[in-house]
Amino acid sequence: MTALFEQFSLKDVTLRNRIAVPPMCQYSAEDGFTNQWHEANYQSFARGGAGLVIVEATAVSPEGRITPNCLGIWKNEHVSGLKNIAERIKSQGAVAGIQIAHAGRKASANRPWEGDDHIQPSEENGWQPIGPSAKAFGAHLPVTPTEMTKADIERVKADFVKGAERALEAGYEWLELHFAHGYLAQSFFSKHANKRTDEYGGDAQGRGRFLLETLSAVREVWPENLPLTVRFGVIEYDGEDEQTLSESIELIKQFKEIGADFVSVSVGFNTPEANIPWGPAFLAPVAKRVRDEADIPVATAWGVDTPELANETIENQQLDVVMVGRMHLTNPHWTYYAAKQLGVEKPSWVMPAPYAHWLERYAPSDER
Repeated sequence: MTALFEQFSLKDVTLRNRIAVPPMCQYSAEDGFTNQWHEANYQSFARGGAGLVIVEATAVSPEGRITPNCLGIWKNEHVSGLKNIAERIKSQGAVAGIQIAHAGRKASANRPWEGDDHIQPSEENGWQPIGPSAKAFGAHLPVTPTEMTKADIERVKADFVKGAERALEAGYEWLELHFAHGYLAQSFFSKHANKRTDEYGGDAQGRGRFLLETLSAVREVWPENLPLTVRFGVIEYDGEDEQTLSESIELIKQFKEIGADFVSVSVGFNTPEANIPWGPAFLAPVAKRVRDEADIPVATAWGVDTPELANETIENQQLDVVMVGRMHLTNPHWTYYAAKQLGVEKPSWVMPAPYAHWLERYAPSDER
C-alpha cells in the first residue's frame, strides 16, 4: 500500500487515508451562519476522497471573527447548519472536523479580496479587537487591541468550551483549536504581541498559560475517545527561530500531558517583519522535529502540493497526515488524482459510484 493511502487511526476515529483538507476560510457567512456555499464546498472535498475534512476557523464569539463574514459557533442557533455540513462530509466517507477560533488583535478585518485590512471600530461592520496587550500587529492591521482583563480571559476560555460543546452536538469527531497565525491564543504565546507583566506574560510558561488553560478547559467537555487537536505556530522566522521552536516544543509536551492528541504544525505569523522561507514542504522538517521530540502525531499544511511530495513526507515519517489546501481548491478530487499519480490500484475506489463507474470504465478519449 502506498504510504499516503494507508489508514490513520487516532482514538476511536480512523481516516481512510493520510490526506486531509485543512481549514480554509470562505468568508461567506452572515452572522456566523452557514449557507449553501459551505455545504457544497465541504461535501465536494469529502466526495473527492480525502480522509479528513476540517471546517474553516469558526468563531467562538462575535468579536472573535476575522471578518464580519466568518462562520460562528457562539450561539445555539449555529448548530443546525454546522450539523448539516458534518452530515454531508460523513455521508461521503470522510471524517468531519472543525476548527474553533478567536482572531484576537487580527479581528475586524475586511475580506482578503476586499482589502484584507482592518475595519476601524467606528466604521460599519467594525468592532474593537482584543488581545493580550495593547499592541497592534501593524502593516495592514494597524488597530490597537484592547488589553484583556482577567475577566476577559475567563470569558474567552468559557467561549471555547461552549464552542467545543456545540461542535460535539453538531456531530464533529475531530476538534482543532486554532492556536496559530497570530490569532488570539498564538498572540498570547508571542513575544511580539504579549507584553504583559502578570501571570499571563513574561517567560514562555507565562505566555503559554492561556493556551494551556484553554486546552484544559476544552478537554473537560470533549469526549476522551475523540481526537482533540491543536493548530500551533511553532516558529516565526524572525531571527529567533531556535529559541521559539524549543519553547514551542516544550509547550506541546504540556499540551500532550493535558490531553492533546495531535498537532498541525504551522508558522506563528505574529509579525509582518517575518522572513518566511516559502517553498515545497518547507515545514516538514520542523514538523518532524516536533513529532520526534514531543512524541505526538503531526501534520502541516504548507507547500505539500504534489502527490509525490505528500507521499514522501509520510514515508520519511516527517508527517502522519498531510494537509492539502490550495490544491483541493484547484481540484476537489485531488485525492483521486493523487491515487492515479502514485499508481494506486483501482484509484476510483476513493470516489462515489456515480463517478467511479465512469472513471474506471472509460479512458479519457471515451468520454461522451
